[in-house]
Amino acid sequence: MMEKLEQWDKELFLWLNGLHQDWLDQPMFYMTDKLFWIPVYVFLIVLIYRAFGWKNTLWTIAGVALVITFCDRISVEFFKEVFERYRPTHNLEIKSLVHKVNNYGGGKFGFVSSHAANFFGIAGFLYPILSKAYGRRALWLFPWVILISYTRIYLGVHYPGDIIGGAFLGMAIGYLVYLFFKKYFLFKE
Repeated sequence: MMEKLEQWDKELFLWLNGLHQDWLDQPMFYMTDKLFWIPVYVFLIVLIYRAFGWKNTLWTIAGVALVITFCDRISVEFFKEVFERYRPTHNLEIKSLVHKVNNYGGGKFGFVSSHAANFFGIAGFLYPILSKAYGRRALWLFPWVILISYTRIYLGVHYPGDIIGGAFLGMAIGYLVYLFFKKYFLFKE
């Protein structure tokens, strides 16, 4: 069963990665960089500040930092270093078929995607906070993190399964950290 899932994952990856367009290569390369999104981070901070004030904004920033720390360390130490699943760019079976940008190949192992875990973790933490003030409009977080996650497939460094695994891991961590912060720190006037 696992072999069949891995085969489907490879086939889906090759199809998605094969949809590349030359004009999209550089934008996708930059969009995968966490620093590229600084304006979005600032926008989120402003939204939270306007709705909840400085105290809750500072707790939210601390919560996001904790989420990223957990997501990053767990995705590497409990997944990549345990499962040791080669990234598409390091998989001898398919590496010649992988479209890469700027010769970027990522590290050796890719399950689960740390990018997906980190950004879905941020969304899992921030969505309940933002939806408290902005309702369903806070759902825009998810197309944003899906786009960032897709850049990893586009660049050839993650299979869709790596992204899905990272998304589930990140959402779980983000929401658990949210519950902890809600109980002890957030919205305590």
